[in-house]
Amino acid sequence: MLNLGDMNKLVKDVMGNFPFDTIANGKVVKKSASLNEKLANLALDAAGTSTEISTSWANETFDRLRVTLESKDEPVDYGKAMVDFWSAQTEIATKKMVLFSDVLKKAQMETVEFMVSAGKDMTKDASEALKKTTKDIDAASKKMATGK
Repeated sequence: MLNLGDMNKLVKDVMGNFPFDTIANGKVVKKSASLNEKLANLALDAAGTSTEISTSWANETFDRLRVTLESKDEPVDYGKAMVDFWSAQTEIATKKMVLFSDVLKKAQMETVEFMVSAGKDMTKDASEALKKTTKDIDAASKKMATGK
């Protein structure tokens, strides 16, 4: 029957012979952090550009509204000013939506590029790690089998 001391020694021996590549783990953490940085910057750039579009849209709306609210000589001119305002708003909205769409497409394409690149890197790294781990496990198994 095993006592606690024997069990601790057994676990310590097994874990001591278990291959663990700290360098490879460090590379994985660095690559993950790099990908996260790229994705965060991409999101922040898209948010910044979207904010600029929104600000521009608001400023154009206010400028058009000022013109609409100017005093008119004839009552019929107020109706025409409102029609002109809404017509301009429709045009502005269309243009701004196209700009938002472009920002979204760009962000989407760059995200796909980052993810494809990261996937290729991870596949390559995983393959290399699997080969190294297999080699280390074989060596550890032989070492344990011989009792050294």
